Amino acid sequence: MTQEKRVALVTGGNRGIGYELVKQLAVEGFQVILTSRDVAKGQEAAQKLKESGLEVEVVGMDVNDPESIRQAVRTVEERFGRVDVLINNAGVYLDEQETLLTMEPALVERTMATNFFGPYHVLRSVVPLMEKHGYGRVINISSEWGSMREMSERGAGAYKVSKLALNGLTQLAAAEVRGDIKINAVDPGWVRTEMGGPSAPRMPKEAAESILWLVTIGPEGPNGGFFRDGERIEW
Repeated sequence: MTQEKRVALVTGGNRGIGYELVKQLAVEGFQVILTSRDVAKGQEAAQKLKESGLEVEVVGMDVNDPESIRQAVRTVEERFGRVDVLINNAGVYLDEQETLLTMEPALVERTMATNFFGPYHVLRSVVPLMEKHGYGRVINISSEWGSMREMSERGAGAYKVSKLALNGLTQLAAAEVRGDIKINAVDPGWVRTEMGGPSAPRMPKEAAESILWLVTIGPEGPNGGFFRDGERIEW
């Protein structure tokens, strides 16, 4: 790794928006760490990018397992010494249009484990590294479905509550960090991925571009905000 390169870590980077984020960061010259629960799938994704001349490393991380997260971050610190950019991208959408009070509680718990507690534990592990170097950019991939006004609409209850909690985490963590560290949330829109389905109007490339501007903001940039396509949206 050259001294000038920023180190970026993307959770769930082996497919969908995560893969496109990894690709675009590598094109921009970042040293990118692709994390994936399934290391073989992560290596397969990274190999495609390496064949295009892009520099990507793979580290196994299961965001449902706090010890896996801690070990992954230790590995990154040992190999690269820092994490400058974190994108909490890994997420699940399990409940379709089921209502919160009638779905199996295990579905809610699984959704919260990945969509809220995953980013929470990753932040707890990575932010101290950022504070050590006095610099960091964190982007939590959220959803407009996590906004308060969506809470009055039926359906997708587990997903909505998990993203509402992630939005709260974004604001609280942003208020607590020290140094030039910015923590923001982004709604990428409805994207044509395994999660979004084939009817979604937006491609992963477009979604990634709408997210990555927050990586390059300066010290005067936003902190604790919620954005879509570069515009601030309501919580």
